[in-house]
Amino acid sequence: MFKRLKKELQINIEEKEGQLFLGEKNKDMRLVMLRPNEIMEFCEFAGTNADDILIWAGKTLGKLFMEKFFPTKDWNTELMATKKEVVFGTLEVMMLMGYGGLACMFKKDHVIINAYESLAVQEKENVMAKNLCLLYLGIFNGIFEKLSIDVDGKEVECVLTGGKICSFKFDFLTEKIEDRLLDKDLSDAEVKDFLSSL
Repeated sequence: MFKRLKKELQINIEEKEGQLFLGEKNKDMRLVMLRPNEIMEFCEFAGTNADDILIWAGKTLGKLFMEKFFPTKDWNTELMATKKEVVFGTLEVMMLMGYGGLACMFKKDHVIINAYESLAVQEKENVMAKNLCLLYLGIFNGIFEKLSIDVDGKEVECVLTGGKICSFKFDFLTEKIEDRLLDKDLSDAEVKDFLSSL
């Protein structure tokens, strides 16, 4: 029997199986609940060169999100304007799923995704917390890949190394962005309003 947790978010729990679902059960979008500590323990198990494994795991997760949200969609023929809206919508769903505040800006030759209050913030004192940022990087890479947006991504600022946020930059490798699709930088006031809305 399904019990509605938050009607407006359409997050449901199947009490018999003990599983969370995003949307209706027939969409088969199960939510896996992992604590930051469990992810970091996995990193220790993977060994000292776990960076590629973590980015790959995140990329797989990002692609899975897109496949579940748009199971039959071919993004190769879509306009960048549509793809941009899908990126924003996917990040909004990730916020509802507990990934922290995610703000995105499309620039002429790159995309910036800022993560406010990410999982890493809760684990600042743990030396392994940096691995959570790699997971985020992989998730964002997976979303872009599934949308057929060719990018090269890296983290450019991190709360764990003294930054105010975790910020990820994705340079376009082949795309050209129309001026009408460019976003302005977020002001401090806009960021404050954004955080207070979470």
